[in-house]
Amino acid sequence: MIKKDINSEYDVIVIGAGHAGIEASHACFKLGLKTLLVCFDFKMASNMPCNPNIGGSAKGIVVREIDALGGLMGKIADKDGSLLQMKVLNMSKGPGVRSLRAQEDKIGYPKNMQEEFLKYDIDIYEGEVKKIETVPYLNHKKLTGVILDNSNFIKAKAVIVSTGTFLDSRILRGDEIIDSGPDNQKASHGLSASLKENGLNILRLKTGTPPRLDPKSIDYSKMEEELGTDGNYAFSFDTTKFMKVEDMIKCHLVYTNLKTHEIIRNNLSKSAMYSGTIKGVGPRYCPSIEDKVVRFASRNRHQLFLEPESKYFDSIYLQGFSTSMPKDVQEEMVHSIEGLENAKFLKYAYAIEYDAVEPSQLSLTLETKSIDGLYIAGQMASTSGYEEAAALGLMAGINASLKILKREPLILKRDEAYIGIMIDDIVNKGTTEPYRLLSARSEFRLMTRSDNADIRLIEKGYNIGLNSKERYDRINSRNQLIFNTIDLLDGTQIASKTDISNYVMSLGYPKPNGNETLKQTLRRQNTSYKQLCDLYPSLPTLSDEEIIKLETEIRYEGYIIAQRKEAERRKQYEDIIIPDDIDYLNMTGISLEAKEKLNIKRPKTLGEASMISNVHPSDIDVLSFYIRKKYNKTN
Repeated sequence: MIKKDINSEYDVIVIGAGHAGIEASHACFKLGLKTLLVCFDFKMASNMPCNPNIGGSAKGIVVREIDALGGLMGKIADKDGSLLQMKVLNMSKGPGVRSLRAQEDKIGYPKNMQEEFLKYDIDIYEGEVKKIETVPYLNHKKLTGVILDNSNFIKAKAVIVSTGTFLDSRILRGDEIIDSGPDNQKASHGLSASLKENGLNILRLKTGTPPRLDPKSIDYSKMEEELGTDGNYAFSFDTTKFMKVEDMIKCHLVYTNLKTHEIIRNNLSKSAMYSGTIKGVGPRYCPSIEDKVVRFASRNRHQLFLEPESKYFDSIYLQGFSTSMPKDVQEEMVHSIEGLENAKFLKYAYAIEYDAVEPSQLSLTLETKSIDGLYIAGQMASTSGYEEAAALGLMAGINASLKILKREPLILKRDEAYIGIMIDDIVNKGTTEPYRLLSARSEFRLMTRSDNADIRLIEKGYNIGLNSKERYDRINSRNQLIFNTIDLLDGTQIASKTDISNYVMSLGYPKPNGNETLKQTLRRQNTSYKQLCDLYPSLPTLSDEEIIKLETEIRYEGYIIAQRKEAERRKQYEDIIIPDDIDYLNMTGISLEAKEKLNIKRPKTLGEASMISNVHPSDIDVLSFYIRKKYNKTN
């Protein structure tokens, strides 16, 4: 509950009520810890100051992983009032890159999350943390608590800093500079200096947001419609009520043009980013529109999406058009786009600069290496995106709680979850820009799919204490039905069944051998489990999601097995010792950048080598082969 008079001591204090802070607080409470959430204004909790969507490439898989572990984001994103449109990305591609993306209501999603959060006995203080307090501890420091804006000291066993883009933040637009957090909220001052005083390296980062337009001023007849995906798709494994495609809001696709690009080039000196006003580093994979035009100068156009922000007010988010240009230039740029010639601005785009912690200072639990009990999560850990933030908040909450409870930490491996990939990347490889998850970052994409997040993580969430026994049993029972069905298909031969033979031949295949099993039939392209059920009514009835999981496990079985073997092989690298006299610079088959990094760092084992930034798995494979070939014969 929101309190003016809070206790003087808590197990965990969470700073910030964005997507990271909410998940962290919820996890700590569920694990039985006395928890305080500190934020400026709880009515802005889980706010979506930038894009009004959740999920996307790789990110949608993370939301399913959060749900499988017992977090909140997926459940709330699926709820009535939150969801505006659900879409499956990369449906025509392999299952390893398929992912859900939902348009969310900017009013409805935070409202639903806040209502859910207030069901839990978590104290909420609306104010600001000015300082963290520490004492000397062994060869580093130990956190003791925080000092609030009212000068009160609150003792804590752990503090999770998840302040998003608020630390010493400022809004930039042309030569206009405003001391502000996102969405005109106040910036946080004091905490960043306190972190620096305690020895943490602070990065200055940048992100941005596009303009918001009045939908009544847009000519949609000149645009392509972007519809949702028909079918029962959801982030949460508990969701049973699905939005019909005809009830989903429509988005639209437009493009910039040569005139737009000319306007941008002619006004680059007015951009806060190109004029030198902005000091922070922006996300490489989510650039501003002026950055796109400069970096991809040969392209004649860039795609943009028009996305409704809410059912409660009229506003269109121009996805892909972040900019720090002055207002008048923004209008000229937007009005050059077909269909937006008369678009009325409701809100101008801006860039935002803020402080974040350089994440190589963290351990894999997200605890700082130099300050015992201090955890960093969300965009404060130099990531970008609501989904990355929520995942890091969940993991920080879990690991802070497990440490206090004197239990083993939860460390997710790269072959277990995208969450594990993200934490491994930012902690062991570091970053100097806002980190963004991409499917390309996973070397085990068939193992870390959207459809099998429950198989991978439901037990971990149960063992921790975030998933109930009822939920664990229910989801496990559904998955067991799938694997039992696979065994049934594998044990059922076509024999002389004419209708199955006719079905296979109708797809352009030769008449199958009678010894072929239904599992082998289902491996054929364009076959479907639903069609087999029509021909074999005794087969179990499965939901759409269960069918996707079953067909994927069958059709990609060989590839999945190969990836599992590769994951096991790479785990064996961790303890392989690298000889001291190895000559990286004259080694063939390794990238030049990897050679230079390895020569400087001189790692002791292959495991250490794999953690170095820009040393890729292929480099490790070559290095392993080189060590075995050159040294094993004599050592």
